[in-house]
Amino acid sequence: MKKQYLLFALALMGYLAACDSGSKAGQEETATDSETATTLDTAKYKKQGMEIAMGTFKALSGQLKSALQEGGVPNAVRYCNTVAYPLVDSLSEVYNASIRRASDKVRNPKDAPTPLEQEVLDTYHAQMAAGEQPKPVVRQLQSGEIAFYAPIRMQELCLNCHGKLGETLKKEDYAVIKELYPEDEAIGYAAGDLRGIWSITFQEDAGK
Repeated sequence: MKKQYLLFALALMGYLAACDSGSKAGQEETATDSETATTLDTAKYKKQGMEIAMGTFKALSGQLKSALQEGGVPNAVRYCNTVAYPLVDSLSEVYNASIRRASDKVRNPKDAPTPLEQEVLDTYHAQMAAGEQPKPVVRQLQSGEIAFYAPIRMQELCLNCHGKLGETLKKEDYAVIKELYPEDEAIGYAAGDLRGIWSITFQEDAGK
């Protein structure tokens, strides 16, 4: 797990070298004031977003590993179903930010992307298809809040619940998953695939 955490941290640190802070024309959720866009301290919000994402990942992955060790995939799935979201909500209060994980292949319907999150996901998929590394994104919303987005890449451990059926994901384990998530779409992944995004919003003066 330490190795997976370090890989996640190193990946995000590498991504911080570049940032796509632009938005598509006509996007209703993003600010259109060019002066605001140029004065936004994207480096500060990328740093803060990275710290929140890493802290949340560490808490979730640590608990998930314990659940797997105690009762295998069925226990881990039940943990995610009952404990993971309250844990993220509590961390949102600790960091004074709204923390979400969004994906275009959802397991829990709560993770369905907003239009802006879908735009970021589409950009990341296009970058990976072109052989590029997806980059963190910082945007200012019309509400005045700052949004940070970063890729979530599939880790080896996660393939126990999100891998290819009959290969890295056992059929008997997936039967348990389907009991809890009848409309599940979140399987068929390989290590390194784009699983989704971190979607973190905080107030404009956060971190000052």
